[in-house]
Amino acid sequence: MKLANLLMDRRINIDLKATNKEQAVRELLEMLRQEEIPVDYDTVLASIREREEVEDTSYGHGFAFPHARTDAVSEMYILIGVSQHGLEDKTSDGVPLHVICLLLTPSTIAKLYLQTLSGLAAFGRMEGALDTILAVSNKNDLIKLISDANVTVDKELMVKDVMRHDVATVTPDDTLKEVANKMFRNRLSALAVVDTSNKLLGVINDRDLIKAALPDYKSLISNLNYSLDVEPFEELLKQEDKIKVAQLYRDDFEVTTPETRIVEVAAMMIFKDIRRVFVTADDNLVGVLLRKDIVNMIIRG
Repeated sequence: MKLANLLMDRRINIDLKATNKEQAVRELLEMLRQEEIPVDYDTVLASIREREEVEDTSYGHGFAFPHARTDAVSEMYILIGVSQHGLEDKTSDGVPLHVICLLLTPSTIAKLYLQTLSGLAAFGRMEGALDTILAVSNKNDLIKLISDANVTVDKELMVKDVMRHDVATVTPDDTLKEVANKMFRNRLSALAVVDTSNKLLGVINDRDLIKAALPDYKSLISNLNYSLDVEPFEELLKQEDKIKVAQLYRDDFEVTTPETRIVEVAAMMIFKDIRRVFVTADDNLVGVLLRKDIVNMIIRG
């Protein structure tokens, strides 16, 4: 089913007057009021704010996807607003917010809700999407624009619906210091290792960094009185600009494809007790699926 088939022109506003995201959400909800739909608006707003406190739904590229699963609504609603002047909210990439896609759904709907969010985000990632939306002159043109993009909502929840598309990577020639800095900046415990063509080669994690400092860690465990001639972490710091990823990374990692059913990958993650699965297409890295994202996106919403 095409994503555009879920959209209604009466739930689209191509000239928002709001100056920030919360005002935009209120303005979009007014369209439901005008339809005289019986909704507990205070509860809906509280649910949206709660979700924003967990994580800012500003996606980048000028798009935001505020959403909530709440029994204050009895069916799924998709409301889209376009701000020609841009909203004043800060964004991670510095691009002002122009497009607000508000999604409301009862707690009993999960799969369609996630797939719809994924479809809207997929459209937002398309090159030139923001410029083409800002250029539309009426609501039906916006729906046609999304229809022509051929974004679909699948029958089953796939890896592509949950995976992270922006994957932090390093190359074999990067140094230990560069790895540690990237882990810290991105709050990650592991990084994908790729070549210059973005082909996935392996993975390096925080455990690998500690092992670099403690190559004889087994002796330390078996004999707590084991004598060290030097302080291992101090020595590691001295070498952080010289030790290369090529010396540390591992090539034992799990991969999947964007079109794999999420239940299959989740089962594998449980069985093998792994936290991440890299997503590849033709051996090139296109995403990563984290165990915590399955919890956050599917269970928490």
